[in-house]
Amino acid sequence: MQLDIVVAFFLLGAIATWCKADFEVPKAIYRGCTQFLLLAIGIKGGIAFTQYPLATILPQSLIVVAFGFCLPFLAYPILRTLGGWSRIDAASTAAHYGSVSVATYAVAVAVLEGLNISYEAYFPLFVALLEIPAILAGLAIAKPGIFSSKAFGKAVHEMFFNEGVLLLIGGLLIGAWGAERTERLLPFFGDLFHGVLALFLLELGRQAATRIADIRREGPFLLSFSIAMPLVSASIAYWLGSSVLELSVGGLFLMMVLGSSASYIAVPAAMRSALPEANNALAITASLAITFPFNVLVAIPVYLNIAQLGN
Repeated sequence: MQLDIVVAFFLLGAIATWCKADFEVPKAIYRGCTQFLLLAIGIKGGIAFTQYPLATILPQSLIVVAFGFCLPFLAYPILRTLGGWSRIDAASTAAHYGSVSVATYAVAVAVLEGLNISYEAYFPLFVALLEIPAILAGLAIAKPGIFSSKAFGKAVHEMFFNEGVLLLIGGLLIGAWGAERTERLLPFFGDLFHGVLALFLLELGRQAATRIADIRREGPFLLSFSIAMPLVSASIAYWLGSSVLELSVGGLFLMMVLGSSASYIAVPAAMRSALPEANNALAITASLAITFPFNVLVAIPVYLNIAQLGN
């Protein structure tokens, strides 16, 4: 299977940075692209949300939340025992791997739309929900007593009012509230989606390439973990999606992508508030510079083939 065309922009950003080209997507444009993608995913999901019964969505949502909560407890002993990391650093990074990457999800959606493969349209709800349990799990591992401290209050605010969750949930609610009226927004949020995603990936390629030195400094364990952990999570997600949730081919593929991805936006903000002593550079390097490129360049095509073969 060929890579989706938008991935070429990620490669362009990375190659240009490796060649020391003097380029950078302005921060205002990059942030605007982020906000656009969050709203577009949310609105399109909200429009289709009303087509599914709550009796279907609620049980699946609870299972997905439990899945996200458990993943950090799987990642933590690997980081702590095999990596020899401190309790705080291992817990903080583990939380990143229980959460999700909106950019990885957006690339996966672009692949499905390009191939005209349908999927359960309420998946943006899962993207938003998976930001929260991983943070709670990471804090519980790092400092069980933090739940009664002021730092936890700051983390809760970041969990529910960070830009990612706020715009995703907001878009879902807007789309569901007026499905017929919000259809008028789709010429903007629908037709421009792939172009904005391409520009967003161009900057992500640049950011990922700037962390190559960090990967070399941290050694082979960080590289191994950042590839192996997504594969383990995707395998669990495959079992959940096929045997428990009974998803379509497109939904099973997206479930694997969500399990495989790691946060580099929402979770870092929450960890900085609640665990300021944690070395967030480790988690960001792992999730953005290793796991994200691995997913979009290698894993996503493989996951789609597995989902198609499995169904």
